[in-house]
Amino acid sequence: MSMYTEQQAKAILDKVIALSKADECTATLGGGINGNIRFALNNVSTSGIVTNAELAVQVAFGKRVGVATINEFDDESLARVVRRAEELARLAPENEEFVPAIAKQSYKPTPTYNAGIAAITPEYRAQVAADSINPCKNDGLIAAGFLSDSVGFFASANSNGNFAYQQSTGLDYTCTVRTEDGTGSGWVARNAGSLDDFKASREIQTAIQKAKGSRGAKALEPGKYTVILEPAASAGLISFMINGFDARQSDEGRSFLTKKGGGNKLGEQVFDPRVSLHTDPWNPDVPVMPWDGEGLPREKMTIIDKGKVSYLEYSRYWAKLKGKQAKGSPGNLIMAGGTKSTMDLVKGTAKGILVTRTWYIRMVDPQTVLLTGLTRDGTFYIENGEIKYPIKNFRFNESPVIMLNNIEELGKPIRLGDDESPFVMMIPPMKIRDFTFTSLSDAV
Repeated sequence: MSMYTEQQAKAILDKVIALSKADECTATLGGGINGNIRFALNNVSTSGIVTNAELAVQVAFGKRVGVATINEFDDESLARVVRRAEELARLAPENEEFVPAIAKQSYKPTPTYNAGIAAITPEYRAQVAADSINPCKNDGLIAAGFLSDSVGFFASANSNGNFAYQQSTGLDYTCTVRTEDGTGSGWVARNAGSLDDFKASREIQTAIQKAKGSRGAKALEPGKYTVILEPAASAGLISFMINGFDARQSDEGRSFLTKKGGGNKLGEQVFDPRVSLHTDPWNPDVPVMPWDGEGLPREKMTIIDKGKVSYLEYSRYWAKLKGKQAKGSPGNLIMAGGTKSTMDLVKGTAKGILVTRTWYIRMVDPQTVLLTGLTRDGTFYIENGEIKYPIKNFRFNESPVIMLNNIEELGKPIRLGDDESPFVMMIPPMKIRDFTFTSLSDAV
């Protein structure tokens, strides 16, 4: 059994809390059903369903903390995992930054569950694979992709009387399409909260057109260019930047939001006035759990307001040290934009480069958020409002802070997830001037 009702989950967690002899105890129970299908070389390669549920128990004796996990929930197993956590706590050194378990909280449910996604069948997954593969076969192209769907629950309780429970669903699809000679590559990805928002036969056309259009790529000299970044191209850069919105990093001089001479840049103009970013766990397009990893209630909060920094994240330890209030950390990022599509932005560009996606992004300098990475799966030269020809991929060295100060225009935000990011996002396509490409890459 991997799905538990609220009553079943609470019964297990209440037993765990009652079994503990530690000064405090926090227990979390999560599980679900994850289905998937993978295809490559125009053939299905694997498919399956994974079910599991896991209990984690954290106890503390003073400032000594121990954690143990288990996926068996009979009375003997529950007693065993509690004893193990307590044994580890007694052996652990004191944690000088220890903060006691949170008090009882109130959570407003968010719309994270979708019945359509929860009811996905193996037949549906097979049809997604067929709808992706068949159009590629017909065009002499090669498809490789992955569909993952999930339905799950999460519950937590502690010895201070707090309890939380909610179910959620998710769907992620990605497909790469290559030409038979390997010189052209296209890509598409979708993160959907409802089956109404996803249709593989429609999505695959994006990857097909980019694969066809990217054959015979020409070399362009590295340098600074006006670029149009599709949402997937800028999402990873923005995720890295948000990691710097941490009060402790800023106060200790380790962030781009550190103020010269000490302190942080909360309230200061750091970005172009057109940049506004907020988080809202109840947003119907990108809902997330109403609590963060520590159980703090999430709120609708402004992060960047017309270019000004409006929010810094305080851990409970740092908030206590600085006399601040700790709030639930964001689970989604919603960036304001306009109404234009990516191609509308292309039409208004005299000369520039269209970037489908960026990948292999790595930090170079955290104090400026200078990042390096590569373009991939469709990079094109724009002239007089038209895509003229495909170009070879670039390595870039760019800071999203500088990028968000070089905005020419923003398009209509779309929903997307990022494998390397904890956030679900609504990000617009962006027209950016003076984006820095440092070298060429022969990879497609």
